[in-house]
Amino acid sequence: MELRTAASPRDVKHYTTERLREEFLINDLFKEDDIKLVYSHIDRIITGSAVPVKGELVLTAGDELRAEYFLQRREMGVINIGGKGTITIDGTAYELDYKDGIYIGMGAKDIRFTSADAAVPAKFYINSAPAHTSYPTVKIKPEDCVTVELGSSEGANHRVIRKYILPGQVESCQLVMGMTQLMPGSVWNTMPCHTHDRRMEVYLYFDMPEDALVFHYMGEPTETRHLIMRNEEAVISPSWSIHSGCGTQAYTFIWGMVGENQDFDDMDACQIKDLM
Repeated sequence: MELRTAASPRDVKHYTTERLREEFLINDLFKEDDIKLVYSHIDRIITGSAVPVKGELVLTAGDELRAEYFLQRREMGVINIGGKGTITIDGTAYELDYKDGIYIGMGAKDIRFTSADAAVPAKFYINSAPAHTSYPTVKIKPEDCVTVELGSSEGANHRVIRKYILPGQVESCQLVMGMTQLMPGSVWNTMPCHTHDRRMEVYLYFDMPEDALVFHYMGEPTETRHLIMRNEEAVISPSWSIHSGCGTQAYTFIWGMVGENQDFDDMDACQIKDLM
């Protein structure tokens, strides 16, 4: 498991491009027959992936968690962005098609990942947060999610937001998770942008061809920076940072939030005229 420490905005504004990428970019996700996990000190979120091809992959706690098993003191959300696969949780199998998700509550001990077809393996994307109580495991279909349509073609930000894990739909201790899909011809997400001091956030960008990219904007509103993001790369966004992107074409991203509250609309708006 890779460890990342927290970062002060006073320091980040002096970072080089290389240092920004080292601290906030998560690449090399979705390696075949591997579970990759990145543990951030920012609200203790773990971001990762599992891509079973030749056989079964088993999730373990590792030395970093000092736990008997991965979800002894944690909860987890998983969304599959690959071929059909199965997550087996304490002996119960859950089949996940493309863009299906699952919430797994604290206390689940044995978690295993498999693919239905090695030629088109599942790509399980993982967000995990510390938890204080156990909520039921729930499989989530995209069509069953709370769905919101925002933006416009004229603003190049026409998008559909699907909320997978949030209060009133799928209960969790603190993890909130969902997916935003931009419509053809739209390239902007979350602009005008915002911060939310009560929560941090991680984005995973995908549904992008090899020759496409997203300029992901971060930093304090008056000290903005950017990262070049390519297909199936994730980025850590501290609570003090904006998190917005503009792509060379339409794309999809998964967002996961962890922190003080679970109010999706609890945001501190940043006016476009004030950005620097």
